[in-house]
Amino acid sequence: MPELKLASVRELRGPPAALRPSEYTAALIQVLHARASWARDADALEIGCGSGVVLAALGALGAASLCGIDIENEAVVSSSLLLRELDYRDNFEFHRGDMWRPVAGRRFDLIAANLPHFPMEPQEIGCRLASWSSGGADGRALLDRFLEGVPAHLAPGGRAVMTHNGFLDLDLSRSIVEQSGLSLRIAQTVLVCISSEKLALMTRDILFAEEGRSIYRYGSYAFGEMHIVEIGSPEALG
Repeated sequence: MPELKLASVRELRGPPAALRPSEYTAALIQVLHARASWARDADALEIGCGSGVVLAALGALGAASLCGIDIENEAVVSSSLLLRELDYRDNFEFHRGDMWRPVAGRRFDLIAANLPHFPMEPQEIGCRLASWSSGGADGRALLDRFLEGVPAHLAPGGRAVMTHNGFLDLDLSRSIVEQSGLSLRIAQTVLVCISSEKLALMTRDILFAEEGRSIYRYGSYAFGEMHIVEIGSPEALG
């Protein structure tokens, strides 16, 4: 399988701090491990591959092929290095590109995504680029594009698995995929910590509407509900 070659990009020694796995990543991997049969012999795709650790987990669970896409060069290089280090050899490929464009016309058995969908205007937070944190004012700038593209890229009987903040409208997400005959359901819900820096940047209307419902504050500490959702045909989801 062809692998993206990036000339003149410095070798990275371990993932940059901005790419270190988050609570979102950990919850996604936990669900994938609990449902290991999803990955076995699957052609797997991750949109927004970041550090590459989700694809590494899918490879360890027996995926037949691994494909990663990220808009940032640093993420593509870091992911590629991780899979080389793990000796996945020729069953992986990476593309630098925007969402679905690098895999136009292709379908996958398993699609994973942990996309930036925090409701805030684009802004860097600490060492993280704006493209790694912001989902736009309503949090749906990338989320909706992903959901709209799933039907054209999911193989028959396949499923997509993604992170979905509880303070974003899950019913709207469900309605988007149902327009193409797919179903969406929650596989797991966890609480994730929301840093004071992110909370200060959060779209006010969403914060005020969701505080006490999906966002919980205790003094200077805040937590938000986060779902791992699965998407597929009603038959595939059972």
